[in-house]
Formats: sequence, C-alpha cells, structure tokens
Amino acid sequence: MTPCPPLPMPLTSRVSRQTARRAQRLWLNYGVFWLGAVLVGLVSVLYAKLIDFGYETFRHMTAHALWLPFIITPVGAGIAIWLTQRFFRGAQGSGIPQVIASLQDGRLSRSLLSLRIMFGKIAMSFIGILCGFTIGREGPTVQIGASLMYAMRRGYHRSSMHIERQLTLAGAAAGLAAAFNTPLAGVVFAIEELSRSFVARNSGTLITAIIFSGVVALGLQGNYLYFGRIQAIGDFHWVMFPVVIGASVLTGTAGGVFCWLLLNATRWIPAPLVEMRRSRPVHFAVLCGVAIAVIGLVSGGTTFGSGYAEARGLLESHEALSPFYAVLKFTALIVSYLSGIPGGIFAPSLSIGAGLGDLMSMITASVPLPVLAALCMVGYLAAVTQSPITSFVIVMEMIDGHQMVIPLMAVALLASQVSRAFSSPFYHTLAHGFLTPTVPAPRRA
Repeated sequence: MTPCPPLPMPLTSRVSRQTARRAQRLWLNYGVFWLGAVLVGLVSVLYAKLIDFGYETFRHMTAHALWLPFIITPVGAGIAIWLTQRFFRGAQGSGIPQVIASLQDGRLSRSLLSLRIMFGKIAMSFIGILCGFTIGREGPTVQIGASLMYAMRRGYHRSSMHIERQLTLAGAAAGLAAAFNTPLAGVVFAIEELSRSFVARNSGTLITAIIFSGVVALGLQGNYLYFGRIQAIGDFHWVMFPVVIGASVLTGTAGGVFCWLLLNATRWIPAPLVEMRRSRPVHFAVLCGVAIAVIGLVSGGTTFGSGYAEARGLLESHEALSPFYAVLKFTALIVSYLSGIPGGIFAPSLSIGAGLGDLMSMITASVPLPVLAALCMVGYLAAVTQSPITSFVIVMEMIDGHQMVIPLMAVALLASQVSRAFSSPFYHTLAHGFLTPTVPAPRRA
C-alpha cells in the first residue's frame, strides 16, 4: 500500500507566511533605522528645550544681580570640566570633530559616540549654558544624533562597519536638520563637511533619516523659521557688488583668524596658562569662567549664551547693539571653546556674523541692516567651517532668504576662500587630534 502524498499547503497560509517573512525582513532592514531617526528628532527637540530653559534660568538669576556671573560662571565651568574629564572624555567641544574622526576610523566610535557620551554631552552643555558660557546647541546635537543612531546598531543581527558608518552619518545629519529645522542643510552638511564625498547608495539613507527626524521635530515645535523671515531687497543693483566683496573680506578674515587662534592656542597663550590648561584643566576652566563673566559685564550681558536673541534682533531691525558687540562675542567664544566645556560654535558664529553686519551698516546706508546681517552671518559661518555650501543652505533656510540666493552664495564662497589663507579646515584639523591622540598628561584637578 503506497503512502498518500502530503496535502498541498493552502494558498492563504502560504501568502500569510510570505507576508510575515517580508515584514520581518523589512523591519530588520529599515525598522531599526526608522526608529532611530524618530528618536533623534525627539531627543533633539527635548535637548533644544532644555538648553533654552537653562539660558532663561541664567538670565532670570542675573537680571537683578550683575555680580552673580562672577560666582556661578567660574564654579559651573569647573564642575563641568571636572565631570567631563572624569566621566565623559570625548564629549568636550562641539562634537563635530568627534563625528568626523569616527567616520574616518570606525574603531573610535565606541569611545566617541556612546550613549554615555550622549548623556554627558547633554548634561555638561546644559551646565555650560546655565552658567552663561558662549556656546550653542547645534554642534552638540550632531554628536548626540550620531551617538543615538550608532547605538541602534545593536538592533541588527549582524552589524558591520558599513552599517555603523551609515547610521553615524545619518544620525549626525538628522541631528543638525532637527536643530535648525533645515532639512536640506542636513543633507548638504553630511556630504560636504562630514564625509567630504557623496556615495549614491547612502543618499536614500540620509534623506530618510532627516525626514523621520524632521517630522518629529515639526510635530513637537511646529513649522517655524529659526531666525524668522527677513525683509530682503527685491532688485539687486550695482551697489550690492562692493557690499558682497566687503562682507566676504571682513567675515573671511575674522573667521580665518578665529580658526587660527583656536588651532594654534599654544603659540599665543602665555606659557603658564598653556601649562595650566594641559595639567590642570579644571583650574583653567575656572579662570575662563572669570573671563566670561568680565566680558559679559562689559557687554551689558549680550555676550552670554548663544547670541540667538541678538542675531534675531538685528535681522528684524529692532535691536540696537554696541559697535563692540562682534569683538566681545568673538572673544567670549574663543574663551568658551578653549575652556573645553561641551558646546558648539554654530549659533555663536551666526551671532558674531550678525554683529559684523551691524558694523557694516554704520558704513553704508544703501543696503538694509537685515540684508547686511544675513550676508555677514553666512560669510562668517562659511569662514569658520570652510564649508560654504552648508553655510549658505543653513542661513537661506533659516531666514527664508530665497530672494538672496546669489549674494548669500557669493559671500559664502568668497569668505571661505579668504579664510583658507589664514587657517586649515577647523573641524577636520581638530578631528585629526582624535585620530592621532597624544599621551594624556597626569590629571591634577
């Protein structure tokens, strides 16, 4: 008696199993990534609100006590640097050099893009803004986004160097896009600044991450322009040519000098302070805190924080600033970055640029102040980062400056070229320090 052949599987059962396998494969290939992008958007928004709360608290505390920064700023700086040196090494500075170094050498990712570093970056930059340091949140958001997405590699059964690099790049771009509400700038930033090349197979990954992160940010904060909409001039005539040249030279020189000062600190800082910065970073940070308080007192409080309010006031033509504002803000940002406190330079650089535009408005009255401020903002940011396309796209998206496309682009390109005469690329030079670290000196807090 021959055995009966097995009955064929019902069609509906086979379809359902195939659908389940496809859904599982889709989740493994994309679901983890999409979840990470959503988390980047959520964390970026919460981090932005935390930093805004910290600065508002500082302003409230110092509103009726001008002497208070001489206490809380040095003490806060010392605490932040002590905690960073002891528990969060790799969280210092803006965070963008760490991301660049991790993309160039994936072995550094575990020490520069961990969740511990992410939480340390958030906490230490909050302390920094709470005690009035001249720092921004946009650069740190890049490292935060990259760290969070890098941690999502654990959701893959088999992670690889290629997957980890994709996650890092997409997380950094999504973080910047969510911080500024500039999705196009996130893509350009990843191409121009982080990877310095564009690989076709990564384009969809980048854009998807930015879309998911941006949707979350828009859902929580609404559709807004970072600096509001400025009243740009409609018809550009011959008078704009000398203005564009002047803004390019001014901002390119200032940005180039800024980079040179930070990258060559040991060549101009007195030797005792260089030694203090190397061997006793906490003491050096306290001294920087005193300097920040002095600069803040001289400026009437305008140099504390990122400078967002001052830049927006100039763009809206209702904020009268001292002619020394740009110089004082420039000095405060130098001191803040040299202290080693976690914090970025994007927003303060835009504020310095706006201040330089205010200086130009005292020379020429043929161009409105908001236009001069916008041109100098893009020029100074391009000079500092030496990434003209990223700077141009960021400022254009932040102010809805589509009527100023050509002047903004021209100033960005020219200013970045002027800056190259003074200094090498800022972020990539700092990233090289993580790629070739020196033996750390003994810590004496």
